[in-house]
Amino acid sequence: MNVDDSIVVYITAGNEIEAERIANALVEKRLAACATLISPVKSIYRWKDNIEKEREILIIAKTKSRLFESLKTEVLSIHSYEVPEIISIPIGKGHGAYMDWIDENTGSKNE
Repeated sequence: MNVDDSIVVYITAGNEIEAERIANALVEKRLAACATLISPVKSIYRWKDNIEKEREILIIAKTKSRLFESLKTEVLSIHSYEVPEIISIPIGKGHGAYMDWIDENTGSKNE
């Protein structure tokens, strides 16, 4: 178990179809062990000098930091937003068996 390399990645999407497409791609390509969709969330943000308020879907992907760049590239290839949210947060501590499960289900089977 390598907790130091484990991260969660927050990604927002404009609708459930797009969020599921992103989540499925990340899990299928082993770029994330799991992607949890939380719906709806309400985002309030500044965009092109306007305050926007939108309902979005939040994707929380559990993965390894060494996979972040590949995950980001995959999300950008699918996402409809001009500037999608793709941010990572390190997992400081976690249930050992769950952290092992993340290890086993991300990256190449040959790593």
